[in-house]
Amino acid sequence: MRSQLRRCGAVVVAVAAVAGLWNACAGAARAGDKDKGVPIGTQVADLEFKDVWYLPRSLSELGPHKATVIVFTLVGDPAMAIWLPELKRLDEMFAEQDVQFLAINSGNRDSIRHMASQALEYEVPFPFVKDFSGQCARALGVSTVGTVVVLDDQRHIRYRGRIDDRLTASEKPNPQAEPKRRDLVEALRSVLSGSTVDVAETPVVGTPLADASDDASDAVVDESVTFAQHIAPLMEKYCQRCHRPGTEAPFSLITYDDVAANADMVREVVLEERMPPWYASFGHFVNDPMMRPEEKRLIRSWIDAGCPPGDLSRLPKPPADLVKPIEWRIDKPDLVISMKQSHKLPADGYVPYKYVILPYRFPHDTWIQQAEILPDNPRVVHHCNMAYIANALDWSSAKFVMGRVPGIQPMRLTDNVGFLIPKGAMLVLQIHYTTTGQPETCRISVGMRYAREVIHQQLHYLWMIDTDFAIPPGDPCHRVVATSELDCDAVAAGLFAHMHLRGKAMSFFARYPNGEVEKLLEIPNYSFDWQLAYRWDLGKHRFPKGTKIECVAYYDNSAFNPYNPDPTETVREGQQ
Repeated sequence: MRSQLRRCGAVVVAVAAVAGLWNACAGAARAGDKDKGVPIGTQVADLEFKDVWYLPRSLSELGPHKATVIVFTLVGDPAMAIWLPELKRLDEMFAEQDVQFLAINSGNRDSIRHMASQALEYEVPFPFVKDFSGQCARALGVSTVGTVVVLDDQRHIRYRGRIDDRLTASEKPNPQAEPKRRDLVEALRSVLSGSTVDVAETPVVGTPLADASDDASDAVVDESVTFAQHIAPLMEKYCQRCHRPGTEAPFSLITYDDVAANADMVREVVLEERMPPWYASFGHFVNDPMMRPEEKRLIRSWIDAGCPPGDLSRLPKPPADLVKPIEWRIDKPDLVISMKQSHKLPADGYVPYKYVILPYRFPHDTWIQQAEILPDNPRVVHHCNMAYIANALDWSSAKFVMGRVPGIQPMRLTDNVGFLIPKGAMLVLQIHYTTTGQPETCRISVGMRYAREVIHQQLHYLWMIDTDFAIPPGDPCHRVVATSELDCDAVAAGLFAHMHLRGKAMSFFARYPNGEVEKLLEIPNYSFDWQLAYRWDLGKHRFPKGTKIECVAYYDNSAFNPYNPDPTETVREGQQ
């Protein structure tokens, strides 16, 4: 029987080619020619932007530093292949001198996901943030991609311009050449020593920031776009699976009133590509939910026009399962097993993982194709993993069956693929509860649907796990690698990544027996709060015996990680 593989992992990467760099830079703006509106010496107000987790942040959250270096980036700009490795080197050079580096992306066509991918491509450790409105560039007097600004400890602009003189408008650049003058280094040394910066402003050859903006046509308001004709089908296609009663989503998007009441939020998250949620920046997957550009423009135009309803009487009545809380998302289960007792949870504080053996022993080998974990109080369950064990006294034999995490769908296997639970096995649950501010109870049930077709392929999981790592305190980009080798030929079903609060990014690669390497998935801005499976067309990826699947994970243990419980800790492997 041919094995079927479902995978655990995902990550990022985007490569900016250096080829054609001179043509891209020829005739581009010079920062020193345009940036006179904000003089050197200006004290800058606290800058605001969004981080890779889509959260609003500010420059002050990076803490006080003797100097702050801000560079303006653009995804796909050829010059980044020169400047990002150089800035990474300078970040290391000045690491012990209290200098904070920061990359700001002001290109309206660049998503946060692809901005994060650019950081991952070069393994840049310092933060990348997004300036959707361009207010950061205006406040600092920057008009050109690749411009760096140096601020002192009082946020005065002390230097603005190029990193060094390798790119000029007068001669063909040679990225490999040694620069004649390292302008940024000289400026930093002056600021750190408390002396005057001799050359406080230099010209920058690069792409004008204006060229990174949306086309004017993107902002055209079309009052003929209505909810009934144009927007309702988009809500059904992209939003209502989650935004409905009884799910983790914070509000419903079923009716016109639902959508109109949340219009500003819908506009923001759609244009930022925060919704529908998707974190892969590389790879083609059948469950990719991203909207097309023309669909995003429809939503933007409709909301900017004041949310015209159109003829709502022509809309079909919403299906009953959309307007009432759903029970099972799988088809009607053949077998339902529930915990004997509910768990009682405190109002607040830390709840250690709970472990439960479900009261049922499988009387014979059982093939299933659908399964779901269903809490009666889903808001207190962050995630729940289910495995089977052959012996209640020996948990080392546990074999993973499926999990329930925010964002993941129940198990639904098709195409003659099934999962085998052997005779005599019992199901066990590992439950991660979260508190809500009031005492709660929760009881979890498991539903399974037996195979309705002849099973030709068996689903297996291949795990990439490392338990021998130590993430140093404050480390913003700690790399951990785990590899697992296939002991048989396999057809791949998909990939899944799981980290906790310090998880930043994850990548997967296939290392074939013939020496070839294939990148499979990149997740540049992993979300612990919304974890996704990345599914392939069955048969699209086949791996011969001996293929090594490599997972590369990055962890952010810095104070700038908004989810980090304690950046002063050395973090090791642990349950929670």
